[in-house]
Amino acid sequence: MEIITGKLLMIAFFILIIHSIETLAYAVRLAGARVRLLASALALFNVMVMVSRLANMMQQPFTGSLADTAPKEEALPFLEEQYRIIIGAASAGTILGMLLLPTFMAIFSRAILHLVEEKGSIPAVLRKGLTIGYIKKGIKYVRKPSISYIKGIGMRDIPVKLFITNAVITAIYTIGVLSAIYASLLVPEHQKTAIMASGLINGVATILLILFIDPKISILADDVVNGRGSYVALKKASVNMMVSRLLGTLFAQVLFVPGAYYVAWFSGIIL
Repeated sequence: MEIITGKLLMIAFFILIIHSIETLAYAVRLAGARVRLLASALALFNVMVMVSRLANMMQQPFTGSLADTAPKEEALPFLEEQYRIIIGAASAGTILGMLLLPTFMAIFSRAILHLVEEKGSIPAVLRKGLTIGYIKKGIKYVRKPSISYIKGIGMRDIPVKLFITNAVITAIYTIGVLSAIYASLLVPEHQKTAIMASGLINGVATILLILFIDPKISILADDVVNGRGSYVALKKASVNMMVSRLLGTLFAQVLFVPGAYYVAWFSGIIL
């Protein structure tokens, strides 16, 4: 049985898009600070995060179906290879989001201004933005990725603890669903318990992001708007968080199987 199938490629593409959106969410704060409309920018930020979280939930049945169709005699190694391809797609999506940052910065800046014009109606902004005329205008805002955009950015521009914390949380969020499904094959007698653990894992990871990561970047954006900080410092911090996120998806490859064994163990002790 082939490891790389049409279904796997479809799921990998879906994961790539999810992680691109989540990476580009950092561009919303940057755009809000640029046009000094941070509250309006956060409204768009919340929409993007909601869409990515919903999309992540939607992919669960599809990734689960890979376990159902895996050959019974070698289900674990077969599924592990497929899931590692999916985790690789998360890394590719993060890289794509980083490359699209300059383009989406320009587009988000315009979107925030349109949101103000439409009195905060996101559906109205979407209707306007999806017209042929505005799509043609959007093409003018395409920016080619350039090394100069990240010139001068280094680890000194963000606390090491914050960088590592974001990477670890991203890794957990990336493999939450996959490790839980893999764990269901390790302990078939606790299969349902293991699968349901994915919601708990992703929920905890999301809460940790809200508690420890989002406030730090939001404060930097507030400082820019209020004249207490520089836009360059905010850009450096945002780019560093994207790099941290990329390392998190790479670390997910290491954490995947140990995470599955932990879920399997946890499923056993709560019964």
